[in-house]
Amino acid sequence: MKPAPFAYYCPESLDEAVRLLDEHGEDGKVLAGGQSLMPLMNLRLARPAAIIDLNRVPGLDRIADGDRGIGIGALTRQRALERDAGLAARNPLLAAAVPLIGHFQIRNRGTVGGSLVHADPAAELPAVTVALGAEFVLASASGERVVPAEDFYLGYMATAIEANEVLTEIRLPPWKEGRLWAIDEVSRRKGDFAMVGVALWVDLDGAACAEARVVLFGVGGKPVRIEKAEERLKGAVLDEAAGKDVERIVADELDPDSDIHASALYRKEVGGVLARRALAAAARRATP
Repeated sequence: MKPAPFAYYCPESLDEAVRLLDEHGEDGKVLAGGQSLMPLMNLRLARPAAIIDLNRVPGLDRIADGDRGIGIGALTRQRALERDAGLAARNPLLAAAVPLIGHFQIRNRGTVGGSLVHADPAAELPAVTVALGAEFVLASASGERVVPAEDFYLGYMATAIEANEVLTEIRLPPWKEGRLWAIDEVSRRKGDFAMVGVALWVDLDGAACAEARVVLFGVGGKPVRIEKAEERLKGAVLDEAAGKDVERIVADELDPDSDIHASALYRKEVGGVLARRALAAAARRATP
């Protein structure tokens, strides 16, 4: 397997990178970790005329904490997040999601931004960023714009990023003290893409839910937020009855496709079961 011929550029600044993208438009592709793009090129499913390699652009591989949350450079390797000793305290949902991404060899090279822009609907990071209410910073020759994660995903491997834009940073809001959370998925083998997955969190007011977020992945063209389940949880105690209601609502709301990995009926039923189990797992994190 070998790719079709292409021109290769290795800019050393963000300004140079966005200028090259502006010049090549739809014919240019950004190279970050290469874990998605290179296989597609080798199979000739992608045939870009120009590759713009971001790996020499400084400042895109940082993890920064601040009063407004965590800023993650788009070129940050997934393995760097996994090895960040303090991430479990600062954002435990994200910390738990990263080891589920492929295998460690993939995470050694794969980047956070690359996974988000590739937008595979079975991937963990897009769903987690939607659940967390993340914002994406997109840069182009004309400046920057910020897009909420929930608005970024449009459909199957389709996003709001333009051909002349680069994802430079992912902004995560501060993690609320006492927040309950869980992530769970079903895959054929460890490291495979999820056939069905769920990421959720719950904020409590006393013993009852004040706010919740429930996002499924692997069940459609993009991360699927189940707002009816979130509404059911507001003001409710996280007991068995709430879990059964969430299971029913998720199964009813999902409208997945069938493919070689799983049928639509399987995804609906398993999606509901996973949501119930994840809610129970989150509830067990509550301080007695």
